[in-house]
Amino acid sequence: QVQLVESGGGLVQAGDSLRLSCAASGHTFSSYAMGWFRQAPGKEREFVATISWSGGTTYYADSVKGRFTISRDNAKNTVYLQMNSLKPEDTAVYYCAAIRGITSTFSREYDSWGQGTQVTVSS
Repeated sequence: QVQLVESGGGLVQAGDSLRLSCAASGHTFSSYAMGWFRQAPGKEREFVATISWSGGTTYYADSVKGRFTISRDNAKNTVYLQMNSLKPEDTAVYYCAAIRGITSTFSREYDSWGQGTQVTVSS
């Protein structure tokens, strides 16, 4: 298990940008693939992006591809989600997650979760 804490959420207007950060505890961060998920009101938790141990492989949901970028800094035990050209439909609680294995789009396969950070995009 790895402990995760998200930060960087907030209220922005459509077209604006935000960068979310996820700080991990311990010194095993580089052994985990990481992912970002989100959950909007009345919706199921949705895959957003994932990144491999080394950062060499990334995958994005179609809804965010071209707008969002996931990255990681293993020296800082931190994963980031740069969100550009935000849309009202991006409004959700964003969760950072860790998986001891390869990247995955399925939330049930992840081992650890942060508490979430709220992102609200107004029109």
